[in-house]
Amino acid sequence: MSPDAERFRPPLNPLSTRVVMAGVFLGAVIALALSVTFSWTSTLSGGAGGGEGKLSAAAEEAFHSPPGSCLTWNAPDASDVKKVACTQPHLFEVTGLVDIGAQYNAQAPFPNLDQWQQIAQSKCNGDVAPYLGHPLDPYGKLTTNLLRPSAAQWADGDRQLRCGLQWAGPGGGLQPTTGPAKSQDQSAVWDPGTCLALAGKGVGDPVPCSRPHSYEIIATIDLATHFKDGYPKQDDQDSWLDTECNKAADDYTGKADLNAKKLTLGWDLREQESWDAGSTKVNCKVAATLSDGSGFQAVTGSVKDDAGQPDATGAPSDQGGGKSSTPPSSSGNP
Repeated sequence: MSPDAERFRPPLNPLSTRVVMAGVFLGAVIALALSVTFSWTSTLSGGAGGGEGKLSAAAEEAFHSPPGSCLTWNAPDASDVKKVACTQPHLFEVTGLVDIGAQYNAQAPFPNLDQWQQIAQSKCNGDVAPYLGHPLDPYGKLTTNLLRPSAAQWADGDRQLRCGLQWAGPGGGLQPTTGPAKSQDQSAVWDPGTCLALAGKGVGDPVPCSRPHSYEIIATIDLATHFKDGYPKQDDQDSWLDTECNKAADDYTGKADLNAKKLTLGWDLREQESWDAGSTKVNCKVAATLSDGSGFQAVTGSVKDDAGQPDATGAPSDQGGGKSSTPPSSSGNP
């Protein structure tokens, strides 16, 4: 069951529409677990006729980018990766260069996914705070990952890695961000009007609200506008957001009766570590939970519309869309 579903608990008071949801950290673990081996032998220039493909000039520049560079792509295998200005939407920001040749000699086997996760955490996490100039929110939208050699490049002795920051959605799909990471708000929030897919009984990536989804974002609220004397206890957050999110729900829906729609209002709570990293914003959102408390029930249509209610036909879960779930493998020797 998704951590989101686990934290979307039924309210203690059955007459209340209140229920608390907390932000979750999935990050590089999901992204690396969904990693694929990228092939450069046929889709790139020079790959026709069975020969070894060559990266385009833009891809070469992207893979050899120094710290502070931002990369983006559209193709599922990231074969069209290119370097862009960080002021433009992008999927990955390079934060550091790492050579792991001392730990993995020429005879070392290609790491499995668990080992790549460990490498990403041990090599990339330590340098990210100095790069940002402030702490990385462990529950925020930005997470660390790396550009790594392919198995063939590894066999040729390539041990160069590039650490970076990305925004991975609950379903693992990378979400575009705009602006340098050091100036971004790390709060794990979505724009009002966003609907997140139903993945099994849990939460996936953004989808149109006309498709079955787990919950719909109705508002973003900044806790710092009310709590001005430091980190507020979660009970105090909860109490204040009970009022603010109900007001937001009235504004967003035109005072629709959520109970009549069989929907429940919820909101995020922030941890101390998030607050210390500057993440003070939370989402108010609506969803339909399963009667046994095991997760979410599919909702089809926006809560603003008459159709915005649990799907009585039992619509199948939707993993959601999004960009490639991982950064591309590096190519060549930087």
